[in-house]
Amino acid sequence: MAGSWRAAALAAAMVGWVVSSCVVGFPVEDLVTRMPGQPAVGFRQFAGYVDVDDKAGRSLFYYFTEAQDGAAGKPLTLWLNGGPGCSSVGGGAFTELGPFYPRGDGRGLRLNKKSWNKVSNLLFVESPAGVGWSYSNTSSDYNTGDKRTANDMYKFLLGWYKKFPEYRSRSLFLSGESYAGHYIPQLADVLLAHNEKSKGFKFNIKGVAIGNPLLKLDRDVPATYEYFWSHGMISDEIFLAINKDCDFEDYTFGDSHNESKSCNQATAAANAIVGDYVNNYDVILDVCYPSIVMQELRLRKYVTKISIGVDVCMSYERFFYFNLPEVQHALHANRTHLPYGWSMCSDVLNYTSKDGNIDILPLLERIVEHKIQVWVFSGDQDSVVPLLGSRTLLRELAHKMGMRVTVPYSTWFHKGQVGGWVTEYGNMLTFATVRGASHMVPFAQPDRALGLFGSFVLGQRLPNTTHPPIGG
Repeated sequence: MAGSWRAAALAAAMVGWVVSSCVVGFPVEDLVTRMPGQPAVGFRQFAGYVDVDDKAGRSLFYYFTEAQDGAAGKPLTLWLNGGPGCSSVGGGAFTELGPFYPRGDGRGLRLNKKSWNKVSNLLFVESPAGVGWSYSNTSSDYNTGDKRTANDMYKFLLGWYKKFPEYRSRSLFLSGESYAGHYIPQLADVLLAHNEKSKGFKFNIKGVAIGNPLLKLDRDVPATYEYFWSHGMISDEIFLAINKDCDFEDYTFGDSHNESKSCNQATAAANAIVGDYVNNYDVILDVCYPSIVMQELRLRKYVTKISIGVDVCMSYERFFYFNLPEVQHALHANRTHLPYGWSMCSDVLNYTSKDGNIDILPLLERIVEHKIQVWVFSGDQDSVVPLLGSRTLLRELAHKMGMRVTVPYSTWFHKGQVGGWVTEYGNMLTFATVRGASHMVPFAQPDRALGLFGSFVLGQRLPNTTHPPIGG
């Protein structure tokens, strides 16, 4: 199978790609034949750039993998990581839900047996410009915010569909995590505005799914300290002091100076007690010691995992791999020879902090009003954007919209075990937890995450019994 499509791609290239991408249905120049140290697979991969502003020289890098089987009959899912300013290629594609993970030596890849491309074609974009290999020739473009990020992603999708015209009518699912709680709903809003005005092409949006998402600061921030307290990580006294002295309704993203001195002292005390040896994104996960890992990677002596189970040092393996010139060449990346190396989160981006204060709930309301499914899922080991805030916000949104409970808060199951807890409002709005998962749900609980995502794209409710579905 692999040989046949490679031969077809070669033939198309020999005839001349200039005749238009519509002839062969995909851009030959973006075809990734094989990455260094990559296991052989039977599905196609593509990577490259889509220009979003010719005058400014602004361009976004993408990685796209077809579904493992029956790609022509499966939907398209866009995934964005958050930050703001972190890579969806390094995060979602190669650490969480894509087909590969970095190998322990930092010089190759291993298969992710729970990749979401089992049920969907997957598109990952490094957004905005300044993240990963996405760039602009206009340095002032690196001063940006939510509005331009959404508009650039809209332009990106229009350009990407020109490269892959067969996907224009395909069902589209928009997904992401963390600050993508801002990215995805705002992008959906722009796409819906396009659909309302367009007399021709319309985006076929079927669903929105966001994990541990930042939605509303004045609820998400205090939820962190509620989580610390409820999990025995801070004392009653400190938690009571935070409740008494902190007015989180005036909280500003990334800035605690607007809080009272007593509030700042209480939150500082809480953070100090939690300490540096707990991973706030996954409170039960061991921490990684980067100096040791980087040294061993460079000496090519890293042959074993530092911890059993989840690889807590995968981020360093990923960093080393993506900065190999042969990897960048294989992915058609870094075409402008950027003066800095690839990093998971951007050092050049200056993202406006005030956009973190935007209330996303009205956008979720607009999406639901357009009869588009909205799922919010939360790993229950995350203290950064905990389920305590997200669950409350979804309930308040449902109440505001007059949506009744259609699935009472209850367990959902995966392979005979409790996958988490779920509730549904009005058949359109779902909140689900993933048991034992972190801020990065597919990374910490890949099997349960795939089960949840499969239900989402198939338009099914999460299983409420221990019996697997037919064919499951």
